[in-house]
Amino acid sequence: MEKINKIVLAYSGGLDTTVILRWLIENYKCDVYAYIADLGQKEDLEAIRKKALKTGAKDAFVEDLREKFVSDFIFPMLRANAIYEGYLLGTSIARPLIAEGQIRYARSIGADAVAHGATGKGNDQVRFELSYYFLEPKIKAIAPWRIWDFKGRADLVKYAKERGLEVPVTVEKPYSIDRNAYHTSYEGGILEDPWMEPPEDMWTLTVSPEKAPDKPEVIEIEFENGNPVAINGERLSPFKLLEKLNEIGGRNGVGRNDVVENRYVGMKSRGVYETPGGTILHIAHRAIESITMDREVMRIRDSLIPKYSELIYYGYWFSPERELLQAMIDKSQENVTGVVRLKIYKGNVIVTGRKSEFSLYKKSVVSFEEEGGFNMKDSTGFININALRLKLFSMRRKGDDKKTF
Repeated sequence: MEKINKIVLAYSGGLDTTVILRWLIENYKCDVYAYIADLGQKEDLEAIRKKALKTGAKDAFVEDLREKFVSDFIFPMLRANAIYEGYLLGTSIARPLIAEGQIRYARSIGADAVAHGATGKGNDQVRFELSYYFLEPKIKAIAPWRIWDFKGRADLVKYAKERGLEVPVTVEKPYSIDRNAYHTSYEGGILEDPWMEPPEDMWTLTVSPEKAPDKPEVIEIEFENGNPVAINGERLSPFKLLEKLNEIGGRNGVGRNDVVENRYVGMKSRGVYETPGGTILHIAHRAIESITMDREVMRIRDSLIPKYSELIYYGYWFSPERELLQAMIDKSQENVTGVVRLKIYKGNVIVTGRKSEFSLYKKSVVSFEEEGGFNMKDSTGFININALRLKLFSMRRKGDDKKTF
């Protein structure tokens, strides 16, 4: 192994990072520090910190990033309506924030290397390392899954047991879980068979739609410049707002998603996700945009969504191109302000109303009962002009293009 003085490991307390922590100490023979990001995963982070120390970490640092995660990472993504192949990017958007915190901590203790627990087959390795190098170009990134001889998680369970390490995963139930304020994801193990239905006892954030209440829950979400700011008239911080929507969506069976997606490295993988609050916000944001955004601005913005979403999924949150797209998207959100009313019922989010002081919807103009300043006779010329090229094309095809109209 090359000479390293100090390593900062992104540590979750799960099987992979617990084994990695001990493995780094044994193989690099240097001090390893655990960085633990609080992204709203609702775990006992003090217990995880103590576990890291017990496993051998020189020190372990817990950083509360919950509000920053929602306001500076999730909300910008929400303003873009980002979605990748049906996936709302809950894991993807967390990785650059964790990497940013790691680099900040590494600087504070003078570490010359950072490490993560992502495998060599997945997307997270790219997300972590591209973020590291953007933020600190000379940092050394260590990816144990690309170095060691372990073939899979069964080998890790064996290694952990041999060294008396506490791990929450067994060989019989080895699917991987990642949770934060935006979502919970599940992959691996029994879920690697795309025909296998996820077991009901796997879900942590949502009840099944079948067991959700028989009475719909009606809520109102207020937006300012594309950002949600209040629920039912109560203004909340970004994290508290998302937390409340997670509770509302969770008890009504909203936000379950089973996706086979295309990874950046080229293979297909199956991910199962719960994003209750995020699903509600995604639908509500589209609804308030529908009355406040100009048609052509919306079409241009919508054309950017696939690229923007791909950049996040592929790990380019910290990149000049994402910053460029974000500036354009945020410009489109200047008047996306108003209130959306939603009916939440058995896994469904139904828009039942929207209003805004910046609304471009004018009842008097669109109404069948009023003229509203729109002269319907003007449509005759509008149609004739747009029909001209169609008439010319049709006449040429029929061989009568020498005739006049």
